[in-house]
Amino acid sequence: MAEASSPEQQLAVDMVPDEAADIAVQLRGLNREFRRRRTSLREPAPVVRAVRDVDLSIARGERFGLVGESGSGKSTLLRIICGLDKPTSGEVYVEGRPIHDQPSWRLGWLRERLQLVFQDPMSSLDPRMRVREIIAEPLVAQGKREGKRERVDELLQRVGLSVEDADRYPHQFSGGQRQRISVARALAPRPGILVADEPVSALDVSVRAQVLNLIDEVVESFDLTLIFVSHDLSVVRHVCDRIAVMRRGEIVELAPTEQLFTDPQHDYTKSLIAAIPQLRTALAGRSAQDLAQDVAQDTAVTHDVDGA
Repeated sequence: MAEASSPEQQLAVDMVPDEAADIAVQLRGLNREFRRRRTSLREPAPVVRAVRDVDLSIARGERFGLVGESGSGKSTLLRIICGLDKPTSGEVYVEGRPIHDQPSWRLGWLRERLQLVFQDPMSSLDPRMRVREIIAEPLVAQGKREGKRERVDELLQRVGLSVEDADRYPHQFSGGQRQRISVARALAPRPGILVADEPVSALDVSVRAQVLNLIDEVVESFDLTLIFVSHDLSVVRHVCDRIAVMRRGEIVELAPTEQLFTDPQHDYTKSLIAAIPQLRTALAGRSAQDLAQDVAQDTAVTHDVDGA
């Protein structure tokens, strides 16, 4: 009879080779398909490919941006990375450990090592819980009750709130303050990876920069790997070192941030950059659609010249 493996032996089995030691997240040949309801008895149910053949590595300590329009597949990809969905095919490794073939009950370590900041802080915070309970919730869920009060007080001050705020409810705060609470909650279990899913899109323009600066500061202070998801390239440019552009489930361009903005290679990336609001073009009465048409025309001219 074979001996039962110890936790240490099982951990060794779960780990991928040493080549991934400096990689926080690695995706290999990732695909995710959704089957729609059948509309005909003769035809098979149509299939939507939300993620198509994605290969990606995110280094430890990197600030990585994922951008694309609605329906591009970035949210589906994010859910797979966070262990909230399973790929149809392909492999997913987080800090060297596979999650694509593991049941949810074996991903308890992932809930500690990877934390999320959601888009709408009001809907992601329980309105019946006080701020102290909200921030301490990940610690309680992981059985880390000792020292939780001190940890909550420390994090409140770290995100720019006061200790007295711990006894208030979410509805008593502004949108920017609620997002600071969300950041504090994400930091509570001392994660290694922070995932920010459109963290400022629901905020007023006046407080967006403050929250972005806060995320930048905590990533630097706590030596975190940041995965920042947005449809707004100008926001991603503020906090990320490298950006992947998604369209129709595929990563169509991947480059360092400044290179992506100064020398975009894909037509879709060019159209996204052209759509970023600018004071000069707004005063000239030019819309994002006008700019996108200019990019398309320039691209067509370039192709004609190359083919001549």
